[in-house]
Amino acid sequence: MNLSLSLRGLVLAGLAFAAPWTQARDLTVVSVGGALQESFRKAYWQPYAAAKSEKLVEDSNVVGLTKVKAMVESGNVIWDLVQMDEEDVMVGCDSGLLEKIDWANAAPATRDLPRELMNPCGVPAMLWAKVLSYDSKRLPDGPKSWADFWDTKRWPGKRALRKQAKQTLEIALMADGVPAAEVYKLLATKAGQDRAFAKLDQIKKDVQWWEAGAQPIEWLASGAVVMASAYNGRIDAANKEGRSLAMVWKNQVYGPTDWVVVKGSPNKAKALALIDYMSAPAQQKLFAETIPYGPANPKAQALLSKAVLDKLPNAPQNIDQPLLQNTAFWADHLDELQQRFAKWVSN
Repeated sequence: MNLSLSLRGLVLAGLAFAAPWTQARDLTVVSVGGALQESFRKAYWQPYAAAKSEKLVEDSNVVGLTKVKAMVESGNVIWDLVQMDEEDVMVGCDSGLLEKIDWANAAPATRDLPRELMNPCGVPAMLWAKVLSYDSKRLPDGPKSWADFWDTKRWPGKRALRKQAKQTLEIALMADGVPAAEVYKLLATKAGQDRAFAKLDQIKKDVQWWEAGAQPIEWLASGAVVMASAYNGRIDAANKEGRSLAMVWKNQVYGPTDWVVVKGSPNKAKALALIDYMSAPAQQKLFAETIPYGPANPKAQALLSKAVLDKLPNAPQNIDQPLLQNTAFWADHLDELQQRFAKWVSN
């Protein structure tokens, strides 16, 4: 479907969709589409547009920095506020494609965000988690840790892991008994890298590799695999459709996705005002009730029911030796470790 043609001119509750060629001077907000963008729309953008009597123009982006780079270099910046993964935020910030955040003079709600999630150009939007999952009907006494994931005698059958070095090597080290707090220090060494690959060797023949987030959910549902690494939001969506997929929170790998302002945006002040609105506890509560990703503002948790908190990566009851993905580590080591991983998988 041609989104720009089918949705051109559509305005609903103060929200519009931008055609790629539109020189929009209304505030333009961009996310990745799908259920996540729908949740942003319901919890943040529609209420903001109504409260401020402003029209927000909406677009979607699944290509990271590519379009942002083209806009900044051409001087034709038509996006203002963009959701972006931390890896792209780091690269975009270093490349001068994104506006710097003045954390010292940030608005009140923004200042409530955890310091460890702040970076020079990005404001944390939410927290995702990759967890161990299995079908609780097929495995009523299922695995409780990544170490159990490696126990093919007790739980025979295929396992699903993501076909990439990032997150998979960390999981292997935690399965081998490395505390979450020591994973990246060890993985920065040749000995630690060798240890992670040696651990993966133990189950290589039993692994079914996934590349798209929907795959491990589909394989668990069909019985193609007995357990998998998967994103908590995907698991929850499947359970809402009648599945019985369990989530093991111990040693979850988690991280934020950020809001960024494109360099040269004529609406920088408006974008920062919207970020502050979205960072407020009341709005983050609405977001977490719409989709089970963790609110970046810890003050939102006090407003949420236990039923909602039980599904969130950063809820107190789910914090069991978690591993915060180290974006700086992967910025330094991704190329070498991904090359080694790709060669290892193919052999």
